[in-house]
Amino acid sequence: MTEIKLVRIYDHEQPAGYRILVDRLWPRGMSKAKANLDEWAKEVGPSSDLRKWFNHEDAKFASFKQKYLAQLQENPALPQFLELIKTQLTKQDVLFLYGAKNKEHNQAVVLKEYVLQSL
Repeated sequence: MTEIKLVRIYDHEQPAGYRILVDRLWPRGMSKAKANLDEWAKEVGPSSDLRKWFNHEDAKFASFKQKYLAQLQENPALPQFLELIKTQLTKQDVLFLYGAKNKEHNQAVVLKEYVLQSL
């Protein structure tokens, strides 16, 4: 059974699968070769304003999640993104790569939950 996995792009252990960077910004210090991406879905990341407001503060995560989900529902790039995920999951695991240090409170967590509910 294939699945969507959340993987910090800086982690040394990287599972196999279709690699999608879901951050709007390119991760600091990461070369394109080292990132080894199949896709960079920056258009599904939270807006710059929302990202800066959230600032990865745990106390703001619930509000961030609500605001980001609202942005996703209005995002014209989302249907194509969901189709890509659906197609890739028929073949292999899909990895949502992100740069945040916090593995529990970041946009990839919210995006995965949203995608799973949408498929």
